Amino acid sequence: MTFEELDLDPVLLSAIEQQKYHKPTPVQEAAIPILMERQDILAGAATGTGKTAAFVLPALQYLLEEPQRSNQPRVLILAPTRELAFQIHKVVKQLGTHCDFPSVIITGGFKMSQQMEHLRQPCDILVATPGRLAKIMEEDAVDLSNIEILIIDEADRMLDMGQGPTVRALIEAIPGDFQAGLFSATLSGSGIEKFAAEILDNPQVVQIDAPNQKSQQVQQLVYLANDKAHKQALLTNILLDASCQSAIVFCNKKERAIEITEFLQSQNLSAQVLHGDFIQAVRMEKMQKFQSGKIKILVATDVAARGLDMLNITHVINYDMPFRGDIYIHRIGRTGRAQQVGVAINLVERHDLVNLERIEYHLQQKLPVEKIAGLEPNFTMKDALKKATTKKKPKKTAKKTTKKAVKKKR
Repeated sequence: MTFEELDLDPVLLSAIEQQKYHKPTPVQEAAIPILMERQDILAGAATGTGKTAAFVLPALQYLLEEPQRSNQPRVLILAPTRELAFQIHKVVKQLGTHCDFPSVIITGGFKMSQQMEHLRQPCDILVATPGRLAKIMEEDAVDLSNIEILIIDEADRMLDMGQGPTVRALIEAIPGDFQAGLFSATLSGSGIEKFAAEILDNPQVVQIDAPNQKSQQVQQLVYLANDKAHKQALLTNILLDASCQSAIVFCNKKERAIEITEFLQSQNLSAQVLHGDFIQAVRMEKMQKFQSGKIKILVATDVAARGLDMLNITHVINYDMPFRGDIYIHRIGRTGRAQQVGVAINLVERHDLVNLERIEYHLQQKLPVEKIAGLEPNFTMKDALKKATTKKKPKKTAKKTTKKAVKKKR
């Protein structure tokens, strides 16, 4: 299928061509016709599958077909994090470049007064995080009574973050009928099912990828590390390889991310750290430098695991193995996007084997173990697992001669 076959307006097709989208991804091919037919949709799609365009294009098409100048938003797109909200807003701008539909983004990390001022201007599309939008509504700075399309992205993440009640309150502020789309990495679980039942009306259900399915364009590898020094040597070798053009190195904690960044900088590697303590302006600046190629390596905590939609990331490296399989999926989803090939590398010490096994169970597959010449580990996966499962025989102790008291039955 081509984008032309989806009956999109020529101005949208022109924007699509500018963005060098060659053909619709599976989620776009499935979701765009449903939304253009004005039906509600419940869509499950893994990260990196092009789902943002899958709901932005139908929203723009609707506004083109039903022109109506209004000072209040007609399309509301909710995202769980500010990073994702900014990425969605970027796609809105890119695909709507030839359209005259003003859009506004509302998230935390910025002065409310400035955002309220933006909302005084004409606005067709509003992209927001639930918490900040709710606060602005308390100030009567935005009116949702004209909303005709509601999109909720990464609904599973919203529920994990406890944003469900806030989203429900925002929906109650929409008095009229509206078309709704709910997108989630996974559709399993009673939480999502209940959430969808409250929001959607006879939705069409689309499941592109299973919840634990990785991108087929991501090559996943494991390198065993003896200790910290060996792990750092492996990391440096990988980053210096000619195939590594840009990389995200994930750490579980802020302190580790800072430590690794300082180590890489000491090796004259272009690296910056990204974690949740930075204010939004600083985080955006770092991500823009990374995207433009001014920074080759971004060392990040999981604050960067979602909302980073960049096509030039060749490598994702788990310096620390995540504790859960779904976090692993989101991490490696930063590479291998939009039909590009990527590499996900896991640096595994003996104490990481428990997390690795948990992730492999989530993936329902074993990850291949590779070696780098000159940096071979002093143990094998088989030996390490065997040692970990070998139980020590309990030492024999002398039998106690004291009699235990026995309660008499009455």
